[in-house]
Amino acid sequence: MISMKKLSLAFGERIILKNVNWLIGERARVGLVGENGAGKTTLLRIIAGELTPDEGSAETGVASIGYLPQDLARLGSGRVMDFLKDSAGLSRLSERLSEAERLISESGERSLELGRYLLDHENIEREFLHLGGYEFEPTARKVLRGLGFESGAGERLCGEFSGGWRMRLALAALLLRNPDILLLDEPTNHLDSESMEWLEGWLRDHRGIMIFVSHDRRFLDKMATEIAEIARGDITRYPMSYEEYIVRRDEERERRERVAAEQRERVDQIQRFVERFRYKASKAAQVQSRIKQLDKMEIYDTDPPSKSVNIRFPEAQRSGYDVMAARRIAKRYGGREIFSLLDLEIYRGQRVALVGVNGAGKSTLLRVISGAEASDEGSVEFGHNVKYAYFSQESAQSLNYAHTVWEEACGTGSAITEAEKRNLLGSFLFSGDDINKPIRVLSGGEKSRVAIFKLLLSDTNFLILDEPTNHLDMKTREIFKRALLRYGGTLLIVSHDRFFLDDLVNRVIEIRDGALYDYPGNYSWFIEKRESLRRLNDGEESAQPKDKSAVEDVSRADSRERRRLEAEERNRIYRERKVFAERIEILEARIKENEERLGKIDADLCMPEVLSDSQRVQSLMIERKILDKTITSDYTRWEELDAEMESVKRRI
Repeated sequence: MISMKKLSLAFGERIILKNVNWLIGERARVGLVGENGAGKTTLLRIIAGELTPDEGSAETGVASIGYLPQDLARLGSGRVMDFLKDSAGLSRLSERLSEAERLISESGERSLELGRYLLDHENIEREFLHLGGYEFEPTARKVLRGLGFESGAGERLCGEFSGGWRMRLALAALLLRNPDILLLDEPTNHLDSESMEWLEGWLRDHRGIMIFVSHDRRFLDKMATEIAEIARGDITRYPMSYEEYIVRRDEERERRERVAAEQRERVDQIQRFVERFRYKASKAAQVQSRIKQLDKMEIYDTDPPSKSVNIRFPEAQRSGYDVMAARRIAKRYGGREIFSLLDLEIYRGQRVALVGVNGAGKSTLLRVISGAEASDEGSVEFGHNVKYAYFSQESAQSLNYAHTVWEEACGTGSAITEAEKRNLLGSFLFSGDDINKPIRVLSGGEKSRVAIFKLLLSDTNFLILDEPTNHLDMKTREIFKRALLRYGGTLLIVSHDRFFLDDLVNRVIEIRDGALYDYPGNYSWFIEKRESLRRLNDGEESAQPKDKSAVEDVSRADSRERRRLEAEERNRIYRERKVFAERIEILEARIKENEERLGKIDADLCMPEVLSDSQRVQSLMIERKILDKTITSDYTRWEELDAEMESVKRRI
């Protein structure tokens, strides 16, 4: 249980918390929400004991507390498994247990101290068992695997891992400690979708209190049974899921605005009466009564109206139907093969999500497609009139560090007005004097936001985006998503934000074990399809029930599931065949048109009046050579498409 009494904290003149009273019961699942800077992280640090309030207290009794901050964790340089054991307190207990065993073995059977040594050993072993000491390593390997680490990660050194993976190790250590109170600040920031789903499953079994801050709406909605909103130094509690809270919050905001409007109208009415009759003796008593009424009136506070910010990309110039084609591409680092012989085609207007576990090769594939890295084999070709832009976490390095934020904003060449630029920068958390900051003094996240801002105003019709939302809060993510939905071009995106992807994409490509798996639909459909296939596989591998009726029920259920999956597969194959048929039809029309033109050129070259004009003959011969080459290339491509369509047919 956590008890907050008259909790207050201010940074200078800025009030973060004011007289907060809050009792958090056992097994509470609290999602902490609020605008950037409202005090979410500050409150977690107070509960964790890292920050002392100006007034009041946050009491947790004897409960153990585990806090996962957003900042990069310091893990030391030792072995991963040793770090996890140290964090759980098992290393110290193991040493004490070994020392107790040594004392017992060295003391004689009749030693007066033997009884005390045995009692010490029993107490230490009880604590060791309570912390899961003998099962710790198998459990630790399970947690590491769930968080996306490869087999054998426990034997590696902590210093070998990058920042995101070190944060995962810190999270693993926290889960293995299993504290009474879990405080998680953006726990999903460095996780892929499969690791997020695993984490959600693990946290559902946590028996203590859990308070978390997250910009992942799916995580909030799945995990929280209560939402606590921090605003203007106060905390408002909503005993409901996050999606229900959104509805309730909007309803309450409308009600407050309605009440405030009615109050303003009443105040104006009283003030008009006072001004009108202030100097009439006959109305003096009534005027004084109304002045006192105004003095006693508590002005109803409302949230300041949020600015409506709409981001629009420049009008995208229409590209050809075939936007990008990757043919049999491969990438290796040293002796490690990331992927090989991959084929991927993207067509105009598609919004494609590239998903997969960390280390599967998503970012590598984007770098190869964008040309930021060369493939070891194969080729990447872009279609007619394609103008692409690539965003990655390294995009911030291309900013001009001698410029200010405002100078970078004005250097985009966009036709939007100065006011619109300022409004848009504000939505990316650059307001007031922030726009005059030099790029060189910005944090990594701030630089990434500037890079995304510049991307929004660039002239493109194909965007390749690698984790563009990492440093955006929920409000800005929503603005950015609306802009992408209105974007007239084509999109290829990697993101761990499942809610962001779900409304945005219409095709999902999963990279798994060096191969690509295509799911024509949104992210939810991909998850449903993947889970259906997983359940089907699990059902085939599980032991059959002994009861005959149960066997028949399972058989019927499996049969229905198989029929449904087969129907889905047929529909998917039909859509694939339709795409191939449309492309073959376009290709055939182009071949026919070019062959007719070739025939016309051959006929012209037989005419005396043409042959007498050497300049025209030369021009026709050049055109004929180009057409002949184009027709040959088109026939080769037609044969490839026809073979691929036949391959699709054979899968029916």
